[in-house]
Amino acid sequence: MTTTANEITYRLEQKRRVQADFPGPKSVALTERRKAVVAAGVASSVPVFVADADGGIIHDVDGNSFIDLGSGIAVTSVGASDPAVVGAVKEAVEHFTHTCFMVTPYEGYVAVAELLNRLTPGDHEKRTVLFNSGAEAVENAVKVARLATGRDAVVAFDHAYHGRTNLTMALTAKAMPYKTNFGPFAPEVYRMPMSYPFREENPAITGAEAAKRAITMIEKQIGGDQVAAIIIEPIQGEGGFIVPADGFLPALAEWAKDKGVVFIADEVQSGFCRTGEWFAVNHEGVVPDIITMAKGIAGGMPLSAITGRAELLDAVHPGGLGGTYGGNPVACAAALAAIGSMEEYDLNARARHIEEIAVARLRTLAQEVSVIGDIRGRGAMLAIELVKAGTNEPDAELTKAVAAACLKEGVIILTCGTYGNVIRLLPPLVIGDELLNDGLDVLAAAIRGNA
Repeated sequence: MTTTANEITYRLEQKRRVQADFPGPKSVALTERRKAVVAAGVASSVPVFVADADGGIIHDVDGNSFIDLGSGIAVTSVGASDPAVVGAVKEAVEHFTHTCFMVTPYEGYVAVAELLNRLTPGDHEKRTVLFNSGAEAVENAVKVARLATGRDAVVAFDHAYHGRTNLTMALTAKAMPYKTNFGPFAPEVYRMPMSYPFREENPAITGAEAAKRAITMIEKQIGGDQVAAIIIEPIQGEGGFIVPADGFLPALAEWAKDKGVVFIADEVQSGFCRTGEWFAVNHEGVVPDIITMAKGIAGGMPLSAITGRAELLDAVHPGGLGGTYGGNPVACAAALAAIGSMEEYDLNARARHIEEIAVARLRTLAQEVSVIGDIRGRGAMLAIELVKAGTNEPDAELTKAVAAACLKEGVIILTCGTYGNVIRLLPPLVIGDELLNDGLDVLAAAIRGNA
């Protein structure tokens, strides 16, 4: 029997509470300790230190309680301390924390691979490799594509984010803070125009037409027979939760198939029920050659994966893929438990329910204020693009002000976007309706108050 998210018993009370001295003295003291030892390049958007978290609530060290509408950037979809994940981690740790799968393998790695081969799109024969981070998964997907095709060129898109390593920085579109002064970057990466319906010069352009625009540029600038891979986020993350127009992804995938190009779907942020499907490509029936995964896969434990066509991944020579910590046994146990909770709670249905509640409320709000340019997303991966009143001009300052106002009232929201003007909503999929609506009340008041 499926347990709905509203029937979950939470360990912590699901209420927000912010005291007058926020941030409190313990967080202030920890901030000073941090400054003395943690590199300044590591930034945090919230000036408090966490003591506990459960469901849709985060408690800080000073006794404040915040509604979590960020999920650690789409990671804690099953909550930050899901009982099944906690139990699986405890049991795994009691046996062994590490052996290295490349030295002494263990069943958990195989079980995760079996599960991912079943859940990812397509009924073709698949293979899976496990890693630690989303960037690592992307790097290895590109490695596989280049080796399997014997080609070098990789196509990425405007507004893309794929990671912070050298190759993934090259694939990422946004300079600051991700790329500035960190070059030179990996070569043979080419950037093409994305389908961004809200900001298209021609608002009537279809997804298929936008794909043709990109394909024409690929063929002119690179040559289809020189391209190893196309990599794209089915819903872009850091770039602004951009949902391409219907038909854009299928047209690209079809062209890639015709040209022998590996189509890589970067589902690091959009995967594992986040959009109301196991993976965002499912919304348009696209079957990638390789899919990259991380974030929501393991309930907060560090794990990532690539799953792809068997002939592609098996083309790599033995020892060509791997890593000391990749597929850590404790992380594998967490992944099996987290995905089990996703199925038990039917978090795909829950994500769609969150979308129904949030989008209806946001559309009503958009009729009251003139600073909401666009509301978009799927499931519990939703965005509000803020603009200067009466224009489409991005308003990054307003976006910062709204985020700050929400935090002051006990709601954590994240911002993103190429122009810094997008509020993204990524609540834990197990958040209850009452808490979700309370968070949306605060967000609506913050937008009204700063518009």
